[in-house]
Amino acid sequence: MLAFRYSSLRILLLCCGLSIAPCGAAQPEVCSRPPAGSVANNPVELRSVNGSLSLTLTLKTDTDANGVERYCYSYSNKVEAPTLRLHPGDWLTLRLKNELPKLTSGHGHPISPGAVCGSAGPMTPSTTNVHFHGMNVPPTCHADDVLNTLIQASDPPFEYKVQIPFNEPPGLYWYHPHPHGFSEAQVLGGAAGALIVEGIEQADPDVAGLPERVLIVRGQDLPMQQESDPDAPECNLSLNFVPVPYPAYPPAVIRMRPAQREFWRVLNASADTYIDVQLLFNGKPQTLGLVGLDGVPLAAGNGVPGGRTVPETDILIPPAGRAEFVVDGPPEGISATFVTRSVDTGPMGDSDPSRPMATIQLSPTAPEPASLPARAANLSSQRFAWLSEETPIRQRKLYFSESPIDPSDPTGPTNFFITVEGQTPHVFDPAAPPSIITQIGAVEDWTIENRSQENHAFHIHQLHFLVREKNGVPVNEPVLLDTINVPYWDGKSSTYPSVKLRLDFRDPEIAGTFVYHCHILEHEDGGMMGKIEVDPAP
Repeated sequence: MLAFRYSSLRILLLCCGLSIAPCGAAQPEVCSRPPAGSVANNPVELRSVNGSLSLTLTLKTDTDANGVERYCYSYSNKVEAPTLRLHPGDWLTLRLKNELPKLTSGHGHPISPGAVCGSAGPMTPSTTNVHFHGMNVPPTCHADDVLNTLIQASDPPFEYKVQIPFNEPPGLYWYHPHPHGFSEAQVLGGAAGALIVEGIEQADPDVAGLPERVLIVRGQDLPMQQESDPDAPECNLSLNFVPVPYPAYPPAVIRMRPAQREFWRVLNASADTYIDVQLLFNGKPQTLGLVGLDGVPLAAGNGVPGGRTVPETDILIPPAGRAEFVVDGPPEGISATFVTRSVDTGPMGDSDPSRPMATIQLSPTAPEPASLPARAANLSSQRFAWLSEETPIRQRKLYFSESPIDPSDPTGPTNFFITVEGQTPHVFDPAAPPSIITQIGAVEDWTIENRSQENHAFHIHQLHFLVREKNGVPVNEPVLLDTINVPYWDGKSSTYPSVKLRLDFRDPEIAGTFVYHCHILEHEDGGMMGKIEVDPAP
């Protein structure tokens, strides 16, 4: 359901004197995009050397010819959103320069007095910060604090310094802006990049030595003239920035050698859109060898250091989710397409229709992506090991819900809530005390219910969780996630859709205050977020 959509903010910025240039003026192409139908090449990579990776990114924005606002992380003023590749134990030093235009009006969000990391002042459309999504790193200033870190327009570069834990699972993570109230606009505009923790070939021999393809699905607002079209999706999609626009959906191109076996890493970096990926040969679904989800090799939560590949014909990836899988490419003479199937997000949810994302173009001389190393050794340690056998010290229930801001206008803007059972629903207030307090060493089971008629994607910072039940039925899935879909309520059933999750607070590095929320960023910005305080062990 729509709240204060970014398109409304865009109209305000473009037509009320707050745009980068006056309405109708030519815009410099700062955040460039390839033409539709282009080849979706792997993003430019930056790799750690001698245990460290240091870089400067600049957050910029411009407006395309259709009036759609774009955002980008620029590296050296010529590369957008490089993929960052590090090993466990490496140090990442990221300096972020905010070059968004200064906006002096518009809706802002206060934070706790005296708790500012960076600049003072409220979060506004000009404010940004960075979240290292999925990383199990400290929620502290200059690391992964999103509650109090404010980088204002024209501030000096702000330095993040994060050590990748020695036992961080090898896999696909990502970085993106997380200023409350304005996360959707910046991520929807394209500000997002992949972060890879090396070593997946040590966890699963099936991928050792395979050519590796990184595919980032991003969302993008529709042009204003299409937003009222009842058949249009909620957002356009792009693949490695190659747009796949409504209504024709011209797909991007993936160039492969015939019958080539590859390892694909897919990041759903859209702000609001669910994808359900599938590879079709002559219109028929093919088997994908699923290796990991949300940066963690399968079976890790059962104490197994990866080594498990599960066959799937489609993989649902909620906003912010990641999937890593083996693909057996098509032989010559086969028509192959990489698609997203339609996703039913509920009667109050967004339209996420079926659409192609890429056509596979075969050639014996197609450039081959760089290959993963041959398998050298097993993983020496594994975070979250044996989580399935831990006994939780407490149970909690939380639930998603919604209500119209104006009760007399049920189709108008919406308040979004995530509430601990027994507490009063309220939209997120950064200055309010935490809704949950626990301590280092705890293992807890949380049941997350959906009491609304649209999907929600539960995400918690600083840790992963093990799925224990779905709709009250025990599951034995070797899957650790940081984001999970909670299906919509039908409005009639006496029970609500739910998932039961086992959360691991044993790592002392995550002590502090951080957030959990719906990763449909329209909902997060609209209030569907809460704070948890994790105190040091007594």
